[in-house]
Amino acid sequence: MNKTKFLKSRGMMLALVAGVAGFGLAAPIQAQFNVGNAIKSAKKVAEAASYSDEEIIVFFSQISADMDSKNPIATMDDPYGQRLAALTEGLDNYDGLDLDIKAYLVKDVNAFAMGDGTVRIMAGLMDQFNDDEVRCVIGHEIGHVKLEHGKKRMKRSLQQDAALSVAGTASSDVRRLANSELGKLFGDVVTAQHSQKAERNSDDYALEFMKANNYDAEACVTAMEKLATMSSGGGIDLLKTHPSPQSRAKRMRKKLS
Repeated sequence: MNKTKFLKSRGMMLALVAGVAGFGLAAPIQAQFNVGNAIKSAKKVAEAASYSDEEIIVFFSQISADMDSKNPIATMDDPYGQRLAALTEGLDNYDGLDLDIKAYLVKDVNAFAMGDGTVRIMAGLMDQFNDDEVRCVIGHEIGHVKLEHGKKRMKRSLQQDAALSVAGTASSDVRRLANSELGKLFGDVVTAQHSQKAERNSDDYALEFMKANNYDAEACVTAMEKLATMSSGGGIDLLKTHPSPQSRAKRMRKKLS
């Protein structure tokens, strides 16, 4: 298996430099500089608030392309690619969403989704889970997309980060993220921890997804139980961004009873 690159992209963070007011004659100049920055920041926040859902989807597609360029993708010549294609047959479009489901050949026990319908499953997770357990994870990630958790976080991040650069191209109206900021948004929007409510809603979506497709919904419980067992050894990336697997397993088992 190729060396993991997945989490390294989260280190691509912006360096924000804070100015310190000078003394004497320098003070008025510094004050003027800060006012100018405040005006620019306010303008960027206002622009972020005006981004349409279509533009947000474009931003997700740019982040997705960046992540795919940094991680080895399992093809149909690879056992992981073959397995994932078999267990997701018919899911290119689901619940009104166009989905792009692929596996990264990395060792992480993890998965993520983006607002444009991108779903990526790590080979390390596939090694630990059976087919229906992987399907439950996919259903959970589709839930994040359908319930627009990522879209909402993207808009908030764009508004909060006054240093973010988004510019239109000369040949079209499509706005593009700066390359240096793609990784930052991936960390802030895609892999940062969702709220407890968002995770519960996506777990509920996964259960319904499993039932609707005649998959074994019990796999959602066993997947969480496996994570709970693995958590004793630490180092599982999924546990850094998701609530306790023990409590999730207990809650889902209760809903299935």
